[in-house]
Amino acid sequence: MLDQFFSQISFVDIFNFCVFITFTICYTYQLYYVLVVLTRKPKQLTAQKNHRYAAVICARNEAAVIGDLVHSIKVQNYPSELIDVFVVADNCTDDTATVAKEAGAIVFVRNNDAEIGKGYALDYGFKIILDQYADKGYEAYFVFDADNVLDVNYFREMNKTFDNGAKASTSYRNSKNYGSNWISAGYAIWFLREAKFLNQARLTLNTSCAVSGTGFFIAADIIQAAGGWKWHLLTEDIEFSANSILDGVRISYTPTAVLYDEQPITFRDSWNQRFRWAKGFYQVFWHYGARLAKGIATNPKGSRFACYDMLMTIAPGMLLTVVSVIFNAIIIFLAATGMMSTGIMIASSVSSILFCLFNYLVFMFLFGVLTTFVEWDSIHAPTRKKVLYMFTFPFFMITYIPIALVALVKKGNWKPITHCISVDVTEMSSQNQSLTKRAQR
Repeated sequence: MLDQFFSQISFVDIFNFCVFITFTICYTYQLYYVLVVLTRKPKQLTAQKNHRYAAVICARNEAAVIGDLVHSIKVQNYPSELIDVFVVADNCTDDTATVAKEAGAIVFVRNNDAEIGKGYALDYGFKIILDQYADKGYEAYFVFDADNVLDVNYFREMNKTFDNGAKASTSYRNSKNYGSNWISAGYAIWFLREAKFLNQARLTLNTSCAVSGTGFFIAADIIQAAGGWKWHLLTEDIEFSANSILDGVRISYTPTAVLYDEQPITFRDSWNQRFRWAKGFYQVFWHYGARLAKGIATNPKGSRFACYDMLMTIAPGMLLTVVSVIFNAIIIFLAATGMMSTGIMIASSVSSILFCLFNYLVFMFLFGVLTTFVEWDSIHAPTRKKVLYMFTFPFFMITYIPIALVALVKKGNWKPITHCISVDVTEMSSQNQSLTKRAQR
């Protein structure tokens, strides 16, 4: 009987089993992250000193929202004389520069259609600050996107992290338009999951976090040593994170510093943005993957796991799903056209495709449910939408499969994402009174 069983095992079964084992070995540790978050509280910090900061914002045709962000920085529960706001109006054709200046920001106008992207705009801004504002004595720089608004206690909470020695830190990324539709909710749940079940776990375990686009600070000496912003891949934030971990710089996380981010609401904008992210992750993996793999064995002990964690973050894990589905689809096609005559392979391939997609949907649904219930009070949307979007989240995530596939073969470039949702920071902050206490749970 045993011989008969093994005789029916095909190379298709072996391939699919190897894919399953690879996923399990690589990513099971993130389930431990969930356990850490649910059972342990992050350490509470206090600050002995208020430090001096500069906020750097890159904006391209963001006149509709840039004023809200600058205003939310100006009304912080933190000494206003210790925060300067710089806006890089990058290749703008609207009134972004005027609106930002009227709101109280120092504006740099950049016109460069050869070097396109946030990384280049940041570099432009930092170099001017280092050259013309060196006497201001900035101790760290904050990076925000133009569509953000900040909770009124944001700088106060981030200052606690910086005062306790962090060289870089990301923050809690919430959404100002969760309830717009299933697309914006999909983004919001993903970022809430990233903040709660990745970065908070990393913080608690004293390993390095990763910055994610917006809402982070970097110590001034890092920017000075780099001579500006030297990370120019499509996902400059992940590139900075990978480079920092390799250099032994631990990125912290501040769960009580709340930032509200605007998410795309059209599938076209979502596709363009996530395509750029997917392409950017491939770039970072290509440039840093080997060094991170080497760092797992050779870096100082305190950063070896961080190298592994970052490698798993940038590794094209989605491609395993894509390759598995394509491989089994080819087997089914060959069998259907008579090039393979075994029914065992057909059954195995069909069941493998269904098993792969079903497991992915179930896993994402469980993560969506867990994130929604744990962060329930932090989500600004009616109850019916919170419940509904738990069910649509897996389908939002499964659209990453074709995006990851297209990103393999299509050239990536920066495309603008429309931002038009204006909110008052006091409105958001009034709904956020309990978050500081909940972040310690």
